[in-house]
Amino acid sequence: MEKEINGRRIRLQRGDITELDVDAIVNAANAQLVMGGGVAGAIRTKGGPSIQEECDRIGGTTVGQAVVTGAGNLKARYVIHAVGPRMGEGDEDAKLLNATRNSLARATEKGLRSLAFPAISTGIFGFPKRRCAEIMLKETARYLAEESTSLEEVIFCLWSDEDLEIFKAQLEELTA
Repeated sequence: MEKEINGRRIRLQRGDITELDVDAIVNAANAQLVMGGGVAGAIRTKGGPSIQEECDRIGGTTVGQAVVTGAGNLKARYVIHAVGPRMGEGDEDAKLLNATRNSLARATEKGLRSLAFPAISTGIFGFPKRRCAEIMLKETARYLAEESTSLEEVIFCLWSDEDLEIFKAQLEELTA
């Protein structure tokens, strides 16, 4: 499923984000930029050690921020490491919105045309999937409609059928 906004596309698909041939994929990162399990673990495993080495040189960032590294052996050219909130830490919705916005901004700064997001913070960080979909899709639609950006396509690559259905329902509610 996809939606056009201001001549740009938001597209949903089920699959493995590490297999996408896009300019950048977003890693659901922690503030220390240590790539352990989940999306980060898959990126580390398939992308090779150079991604973690770059993260180690950066040294970390704060919740809601995003930093860029190379993508090692992945098809993508870059990995944008977005630090989403842990449920219970406070102000989670604003932090997820900022992580989304800052990822889009980092892609724009690099002049990228395609970007793929996972459902940030919905794994071990415990963020509710429906709220995640609503926040991330609304902010992406707003960004594509209002900001000057090189981005032509933003993909939300969801791991499970359940996640895909949740994001589809939220995308259908968006008005362009």
